[in-house]
Amino acid sequence: MKLHYIGIIKNEERPAFELCCEKDLSAYSRFTRDNYGEFMSVFSKTVAERTKPGQRQDVEERAYTFHVYGRTEGVAGVIISDHDYPALVAHQLLSKVMDEFLTKYPRATWADTNTALSFPELKEYIVKYQDPQQADSIMKVQKELDETKIVLHKTIESVLERGVKIDELVQKSDGLSAQSKMFYTQAKKQNSCCLVM
Repeated sequence: MKLHYIGIIKNEERPAFELCCEKDLSAYSRFTRDNYGEFMSVFSKTVAERTKPGQRQDVEERAYTFHVYGRTEGVAGVIISDHDYPALVAHQLLSKVMDEFLTKYPRATWADTNTALSFPELKEYIVKYQDPQQADSIMKVQKELDETKIVLHKTIESVLERGVKIDELVQKSDGLSAQSKMFYTQAKKQNSCCLVM
C-alpha cells in the first residue's frame, strides 16, 4: 500500500491548474522520477477536469488508482495510490486536506490567478498516511479485531483438542473399568472353587 501523490487542483476552467501538490517518488529510480512526477501531474489535472463539483470518484490507470474529490468551490483534491490502498482512507484524507486548504486559502485567494501555493501540510500527510492502519482509527480497530479473532480461534482449537484428549481418556477409563470388573468376577470364581477348610 503506497501513496504516491496528493494534490489540489483548480478545475473550474480548462486547462486545470495544480495549486499545490506533494509527491513520494521514492519507489522509482532517479532516472525516471521526473517522468513519473510529470505523469502524475498531467493525469491528476485530466481527472480533476472530468470530476464534477461535489463528486467523488476512483479512476484506475495501470498500477495506480486516482481518488478524486471535486468541491463546489472550484477545486478538486487528488490522491494517487496503488490499487491496494483503501479507498475509504483515501477519501477521508481528501476531505481533511480540502477542508484545511480552503480554510487556509479561501476562494478569493486563488480564484483569479494561476500561481502555486505553499501547503506544507501535504508533506506531513503523505508521510503519515503511507500506513493507512495507523492513520485511520477504523482500520486500526479492525486490525485489532482481526488479531483478537485469530487468538480466539487458536484458543478454541486448543480447547477442542483438549476435549478430544479428555474424551479419549474417558473411553480408556471406561475400558479399564470394564476390564477390572471382569478381573474381579473371574478372580471371585477362581477363589470360590478352592475353599480353604
